[in-house]
This record gives sequence, C-alpha cells and structure tokens, in this order.
Amino acid sequence: MGSFSIWHWLIVLVIVMLVFGTKKLRNIGQDLGGAVKGFKDGIKEADASADASAQQKIAGGQTIEGEAREKVEKSSS
Repeated sequence: MGSFSIWHWLIVLVIVMLVFGTKKLRNIGQDLGGAVKGFKDGIKEADASADASAQQKIAGGQTIEGEAREKVEKSSS
C-alpha cells in the first residue's frame, strides 16, 4: 500500500503528458539538464581556482595556516 507499482507511474506519466504536452516537457528537460551541467562546471572551476591559489601560495613561499598533529603510536604492554 505504501509504494507505487510501475502501472501507477505510467498512468501519472500519461496524465502529465496530456496536461503539459511533450514539447513543453522536452524544453523543461533541456533547461534542467543545462542547469545541472552549468552547476557541475561551476564546481569544477571553483575547485581548480582553489587548487591554483594553494599552489601559488606554496610556490611563493607563503605560510598556509593550519595545525599539524603528531601521530602517536601506542605500544601494547
């Protein structure tokens, strides 16, 4: 009772196609795909620029703030 079968989804799809039409649905799909692609490209650019600025700081001899911790091994006695 809690989940829908494939027939329920097919009926919903047919109703949506009748209400909106296939052309409008195709345009919505293209717009959504373009938005996702743009988002992924933006994330890649942000990562690349962050990596480039970190590399410039390292190459320029600048100090990068952070905390170094020693790895302490416990001996079993």
